[in-house]
Amino acid sequence: METTLPRMFRKVARQYPETAFQMSRCSDGHFEPTTYKEAYESIVDFAGGLLSVGVQREEHIGLISDNRKEWQIADLGLLSIGAIDVPRGCDASVSDLEYILSFSETKIVIVENSSQIQKILGIKEKLPLVRTLIVFDVPKQEDFDKAGELGVQVHLFSEIIEKGKKFNEENQGRVEDEMEKGKWDDLATIIFTSGTTGTPKGVMLSHGNFISQLEDICERIYLYPGDRGILVLPIWHAFERAVEYVVFSQAATLCYSRPIGTVLLADMQTLNPQLIPAVPRVFEAVYDGIFRKMRKTGGIVNLLFKFFTKIALFHSKLDRVLFARTSRFKMDLRLIQWPAYVIPWLVCYPIKLLGGVLVFRKIRAMFGNNFRAAISGGGALPPAVDKFFWAIGVKLVEGYGLTETSPIVSVRPIRRPIFGNVGAPIRELACRVVDPATGKDLGKCKKGVLQLKGPTVMKGYYRQPELTAKVIDENGWFNTGDIAILTVNNEICLKGRIKDTIVQTGGENVEPLPIEMKMQESRYIKTAVVLGQDQRYLAALIVPEKSEVEQYCTDLALPYKKYEDMVKSGEVLRLIETEVATRINAKNGFKSYERINKIALLEKDFEVGKELSAKQEIARYKINEIYAKEIKNLFKN
Repeated sequence: METTLPRMFRKVARQYPETAFQMSRCSDGHFEPTTYKEAYESIVDFAGGLLSVGVQREEHIGLISDNRKEWQIADLGLLSIGAIDVPRGCDASVSDLEYILSFSETKIVIVENSSQIQKILGIKEKLPLVRTLIVFDVPKQEDFDKAGELGVQVHLFSEIIEKGKKFNEENQGRVEDEMEKGKWDDLATIIFTSGTTGTPKGVMLSHGNFISQLEDICERIYLYPGDRGILVLPIWHAFERAVEYVVFSQAATLCYSRPIGTVLLADMQTLNPQLIPAVPRVFEAVYDGIFRKMRKTGGIVNLLFKFFTKIALFHSKLDRVLFARTSRFKMDLRLIQWPAYVIPWLVCYPIKLLGGVLVFRKIRAMFGNNFRAAISGGGALPPAVDKFFWAIGVKLVEGYGLTETSPIVSVRPIRRPIFGNVGAPIRELACRVVDPATGKDLGKCKKGVLQLKGPTVMKGYYRQPELTAKVIDENGWFNTGDIAILTVNNEICLKGRIKDTIVQTGGENVEPLPIEMKMQESRYIKTAVVLGQDQRYLAALIVPEKSEVEQYCTDLALPYKKYEDMVKSGEVLRLIETEVATRINAKNGFKSYERINKIALLEKDFEVGKELSAKQEIARYKINEIYAKEIKNLFKN
């Protein structure tokens, strides 16, 4: 394995020069390939262009862009000469950019378009170090004019490429020499992540941090040269970035799509990818869409779908027990279970096969002809979604990681996934579960806080040694803040986050995530947030599924024309209360203090950058601020 990311790419480009590295959408809608050879030449030219405008080794370069083919070219180009990227997406707010670019002492910023130029120029007085902008898309003339007035140079990406070609002709071998100077432990990126906590932290990751995980992960998530992975996530996020390294380290192809249902499904048919990495909400949206379509179709088709789904779910559950594909926390009881399970397994098997031919085959076809697996990461995958795709024969493997671990900690292997966990830690990582109060190692099959140690753990938080010391102890153990249990086979089962734990006035500790995911199994509930810190009981803010609520009101001929009136109505409130009560109860394994006593319905969907983080996780600290009035009413005596 090469010791830096650019050298790893160079090795692949030399071995597979004519293999497609990227497939990107052109203005007319078709996808155009870029070969590894073409990409490597552009990387070297861009690196030369950066040298020509004075970029120095270890200099911080902002990279404010969404995922597109130029991103990897620009990033691998700047990494080739020892520079360090400071990435963020186009959805970054002005205050985000002000903090990130000033705190990281960035002088040169690569941006996607005019919008990002305008954000940065609008706060130029707060960014005195910024002197140069490099833009992918051709900006407006007024952007050049305003930049000139503020003493900022604006270069087109294509212009830097051309400068690089000239520089490389006059300084042959210079970029390659710089590439050879790179070391395993050199800093590659500073990713500022506030996630769901709101405190900006610059995670410092080295080339070695990223590369350390690839050998094991490429065995679990395997690709062949020329295979395709379809991409829909923000590239500045560590999860998407690691995914792209997994793809191109195996000489496979990066295919750029969008996380919009109709666009993604159409692109899967066009591109026929082997892999689909995404956050859980993408797979939830596909799951909800399938069930919604079947309900609208109705009649015999919906009856057959529900029947075969029920059989498939039951058979898959038996199958996982009989063939050791479920998480285990005690001795293997299969010898005892076989006589009771094998007969219903045999009875249901042909019915499940028939369902596959009549119903599930059409669903599987949505993923394309070459589909191998989908990978869910960046948040908890709802069990109902996990069970459904497993049952119908769509392989969906769940992974786990954090930006601070570069980010991959574990993932179920495609060839033999085990249900109910996120896989065993990659072999480069040591893993333990400790008592949060004493720090004592609890061993396997006991719940505690997950700690990790190994070469993927970050170098630290940029310019924040006190925060680094809080999460990495003197022996190198990183405290993830996640509550977990290790199975007998050392797989990780996540149970929530310490910071999310709700402590009630009676001293009860409640993990909100399992309750929220159970509520969201209802077709009428899109998003649920459990509340109750320092309260006597639990309550929830709920975003209803708009289309289902509208259909419900139509079916009952309720006198509401506007959706806002429907959400405020007593009929819809009682409907959602019933949906919650039928799921959060003792029958489904919830304790009495975990029941939801009150709910408030919200009209608007949660949005990324407001209630949701960029990974579409609930930003709980923001929920408390945005919906302070509604929360106060829920806990009125």
